[in-house]
Amino acid sequence: MRSDKEEKRVRQGWADLSRVAAERGWTYEQRARGRATEYCGVGPMPGSGSHLSAWHYITGEFRGRSFKCFEYRYSNPLSGSSGVGESRKLTIESVFLVSAPSSGPFLQIGRPDKLDSVLGRRPRMLLGVPEFDEKFQVVTDEDDFARSILSALVPAFLLSDSRAQKSPLRLRDDELFTWYTGTLSPQDVEERLDYLCDVLDRIPARVWATT
Repeated sequence: MRSDKEEKRVRQGWADLSRVAAERGWTYEQRARGRATEYCGVGPMPGSGSHLSAWHYITGEFRGRSFKCFEYRYSNPLSGSSGVGESRKLTIESVFLVSAPSSGPFLQIGRPDKLDSVLGRRPRMLLGVPEFDEKFQVVTDEDDFARSILSALVPAFLLSDSRAQKSPLRLRDDELFTWYTGTLSPQDVEERLDYLCDVLDRIPARVWATT
């Protein structure tokens, strides 16, 4: 459970989201029913579902790109107690996405996961840069496209930027996503949207022209 101090910080962050969104000309909904469903299968979202709510759902423009962010909430079936009257722990995932110049095939870049081979998940693509391959795992439906994305400034940026260690990337169609477990605050929104835009700024325009 959160401490009183932590609870106060979280609630203040939620309250600030509405104010900051209004100041920036963004739209804000405390609970957007059904809006999270379209993101099933991305990052921490379930593989399928219906009528999934997006909490603190914000849309707008950031650094010239359209964006959305929201909290997805669910009760972890492995948490809590079997005792009568005891509730399961609520897990909150924060999801961010910005528009990419064009659509591309499935691509995900994140920290290596040792369970991937055990669970039979998609094989990782090796870039051939030892330091990058050690620290990041690339999974894609099209190796040539992934290598084009990672051919210029992106690998060096991901290796040098501390945000990359805690912010996985996922391209789905024409949207680039990142996410983390935890609640939203204006500072987190700004940081994650900046990160996504920084990544997109380092991808050559020619990459999107061929998709």
